Amino acid sequence: MTKASQTPANGTSAQAQPNSYESAVQELEQLVARMESGQMPLADMLQSYQRGAFLLEHCRSQLQAVEAQIQVLEAGTLKNWSGATE
Repeated sequence: MTKASQTPANGTSAQAQPNSYESAVQELEQLVARMESGQMPLADMLQSYQRGAFLLEHCRSQLQAVEAQIQVLEAGTLKNWSGATE
């Protein structure tokens, strides 16, 4: 059977943590490109979707953690970033 059939029905298998936010984004982009190509078998597509959902949640949680740190550094006031250096 395929690897996808070894995953519990609720999709909560242990997933390998990415090394960094950037590596998670890169892996997610690669997964999306392969899925959009239309050349994946259905079982592999399901497994890739599950991995992509895991990576997306990982990225979101890292971004939220950074935002929380910025709020602490800015004394609780999140300031808009204009992108221009002063």
